[in-house]
Amino acid sequence: MLLNDPLFIVAAIATLGVLVILLIGVGSFAKGGEFHRKHSNRLMRYRIYAQAIAIALILLFVLVRGGAG
Repeated sequence: MLLNDPLFIVAAIATLGVLVILLIGVGSFAKGGEFHRKHSNRLMRYRIYAQAIAIALILLFVLVRGGAG
């Protein structure tokens, strides 16, 4: 079962982390203001790093668990 697999849980948490960072970035873009001017590039970098980690974990999960069959 997937919910008992630690690698799946870590990959899911990483994916949720990407979602949170994305929502913070979109929210700050929509609102504008000082926070957006000060942190927008940093949030985008964090999102890219988090996405890379999440994709690597998902690929690792598929590789280790024998994804295609």
